[in-house]
Amino acid sequence: MKQLTSYLQNFNKRKLLLAFADAFMVVVSALFANFILSALSKPISGRHQLECMVICAFFCVASMTFCGLYSKMWRYFRIRDYLFCIVGALSGFLLSYSVIYLMTSQFYPVFTALHVSISIIGIVVFRLLFKSAFITLSSTGKESSSGKRTMIVGAGTTCELMMTEIKRAKLLNEKNASARYNPVCVVDDDPSKIGKQFEGGVTVVGTTDDIPTFVKEFNVEQIIFAIPSCPEEKKRKILDTCQNTKVNVKVIPFIGDLIFNENKPIIGQLRDIRIEDLLGRDPISFDNKDIKAFISGKVCMVTGGGGSIGSELVRQIVKFGPKQIIIVDIYENNAYEIQQELVMEYGSKLDLVTLIASVRDYHRMNQIYLKYKPQIVFHAAAHKHVPLMEVSPMEAIKNNVVGTFNVATLAEYHGVEKFVMISTDKAVNPTNVMGASKRCCEMVIQYLSQQPDTHTEFVTTRFGNVLGSNGSVIPLFKKQIERGGPVTVTHPEIIRYFMTIPEAVNLVMEAAAIAHGGEIFVLDMGQPVKIVTLAENLIRMYGKVPNEDIDIVFTGLRPGEKIREELLMMEEGLKSTQNKLIFIGKQIEIDEESFVADLEMLKKNAEKDDEAEAVAALHRIVPTFTTPEEFNKKELHTN
Repeated sequence: MKQLTSYLQNFNKRKLLLAFADAFMVVVSALFANFILSALSKPISGRHQLECMVICAFFCVASMTFCGLYSKMWRYFRIRDYLFCIVGALSGFLLSYSVIYLMTSQFYPVFTALHVSISIIGIVVFRLLFKSAFITLSSTGKESSSGKRTMIVGAGTTCELMMTEIKRAKLLNEKNASARYNPVCVVDDDPSKIGKQFEGGVTVVGTTDDIPTFVKEFNVEQIIFAIPSCPEEKKRKILDTCQNTKVNVKVIPFIGDLIFNENKPIIGQLRDIRIEDLLGRDPISFDNKDIKAFISGKVCMVTGGGGSIGSELVRQIVKFGPKQIIIVDIYENNAYEIQQELVMEYGSKLDLVTLIASVRDYHRMNQIYLKYKPQIVFHAAAHKHVPLMEVSPMEAIKNNVVGTFNVATLAEYHGVEKFVMISTDKAVNPTNVMGASKRCCEMVIQYLSQQPDTHTEFVTTRFGNVLGSNGSVIPLFKKQIERGGPVTVTHPEIIRYFMTIPEAVNLVMEAAAIAHGGEIFVLDMGQPVKIVTLAENLIRMYGKVPNEDIDIVFTGLRPGEKIREELLMMEEGLKSTQNKLIFIGKQIEIDEESFVADLEMLKKNAEKDDEAEAVAALHRIVPTFTTPEEFNKKELHTN
């Protein structure tokens, strides 16, 4: 009984009006049917006609209510909704005439056929005319509205706040960001919200599955994704749907980044869709309390501090109040850029030292350790470009292996508290010199951590490709799209793990904070992403259609390139940490005697620029170092 009362209360005036219109159509159709019948033959009696009108009107409205036809506004009807109208009306008539026959034992087939046909035609045509008239009137009435015609995805609190801001801006004739939007419709996957009206009469018209239909129907010029707390998998699905419409898409930031106050309105926090929005996993969170306790009041040094990872490391370290921060980089332009950025932001409040030096130069690095006495060292300096290092393998060995050996052994000698080396997924079962050199670096760090008299805690962090970093595929794709294509992908089956620069840097700092020495920290990066899918998504973000507006061309695998990267070697197990997305890989035992001998041989060959012997020594040190042809053949055969 309570459910019935609640339902009747929700059956508002608008629904009553629509139900009355349908009942009226059924009644008029009965009169019209009897009029036609009187012209052709003998009409039915007035009493029977009255019974038909009352009973049919009641059961048809009841049946159409049951089919949900009054829960959706007629002006937003589509083909399947009209089919539901026909099914609902037919069901109502079937029940009606069954009841009439049971009551009177009379049945008039010609009248019944006419009545049913005219009623259904009238109900459907009325809805079509109503919809057409509404769209014409609403389009005419809103042509003068300023701002782009906007669809909002999500009918929650964020949408309400946005609507209020937009209405206020228009009433006060303000020229701020809010005035640039003209909301015309809202979509939401909660069926109970369909038909709900916001400020200015903007209505929830359907679900996210209907986005392409409503974009055309309402001439939408842009879409705002207004579900900041939406799970990443669902968010990616909805954004894919939005992008397929070729309409510009903007998103409200993650709910934790939103600021709900008058000084920073919701509209002002809108941003363009980013490629990381489509990667399909939640942002990784870290315990900043641990990091602050670890960094605060310490002298921190970052090698490669001008690079994409190194510079972000510097930015993040500064936030936790270090005593001093030392940037070491061989490329003066990058070092100068991050230096000036920090000077402009922090001025004299930050004790910043920027040094031009190479990690290859043992004596120069020793001078830096002696003078500045760093307590924490983040080692980000490395050559990372796979094809270039295949052509110049000695540079990878000198910069990555010898450079890491220099700064790590000096860290131990000068009593550094913690040394954090940044590695890569390409170090796992490497198929190229760059990956093998980074695996050798991991082994150097492991070797030093195993020394019984060491006072330095050595730790390695390993992760996949970093979006937006130097050498990342995303900037290349963007340039190719902006030039009109084609976008070049090496192989249709190539897949990679991805993370954002802030995530990568937070991993490094979290690892440093919780490390005790000797660990390899591995990030659970979710499902790997096909590079061709990444390219298609980026093309759609530009409002274009892959392989129609912008071609995708497969160029073949580059030297040393793997079909699929890995994050863990078969010999390594996984141990969980306090962060559910960070794991510790169990280290493979190193034969210290042979490792030291092979490492010494590698350094000597590097100093002599003996490429063949140096690469051979690298193969001896890293037994999992194989050819890309062998790995890719096995991988493609397995798949």
